[in-house]
Amino acid sequence: MNRPPHVRGLPHPPLALVGHGPEESPGPVPPRTTDGEGPAERETGSPPGDARGAERPVPPEATLRADLRERTADLQRLKAEFDNYRKRVHRDRLAVGEIAVANVLSRLLPVLDSLAEATERGEVTGGFQRIAEALHAELAALGLQPVGTAGAPFDPQIHEAITYTPDERLASALCTEVLRQGYRVGGHLLRPAQVAVAGQPPAG
Repeated sequence: MNRPPHVRGLPHPPLALVGHGPEESPGPVPPRTTDGEGPAERETGSPPGDARGAERPVPPEATLRADLRERTADLQRLKAEFDNYRKRVHRDRLAVGEIAVANVLSRLLPVLDSLAEATERGEVTGGFQRIAEALHAELAALGLQPVGTAGAPFDPQIHEAITYTPDERLASALCTEVLRQGYRVGGHLLRPAQVAVAGQPPAG
């Protein structure tokens, strides 16, 4: 449509998008920056104070020192466990050895009783006496120890009282005579000594 030539200076009508109401009119278009990124694109970037950027890398030396401390602790624990195992095996071997020796020596006790009885009768002389002395020496080397001595305090753990004679002159019960020798090997009592006891009667 042609405008009359005498009409000048009238402003052009504002442009409007068809199909949009007042509430649907688009807002102002944000200007673009010179680097080609919009505000939304700039906001998605990492802020200057991001925590990831503040993390400092762990030096390799610190990691190696931590690994060394951990391996050293593992070796110390392993060594302690091995030492305990070795001590336990050593104790078990000693215990098994003592039990084996005790079983063998307990079978020889009747022989020692017969030898002691023959010695009291004066029948062990000459070559038999040397044999008896060698036998006692070998058994002592294996750990056999006699139990029971005349005049020793009575101990029910190692003594068996066969006879008892009250005697108020004695302050305590004593073994006055060994009727049959007792024996032990290490911590194993093979048999108690049979003794005659005299002294104060037991309390109660």
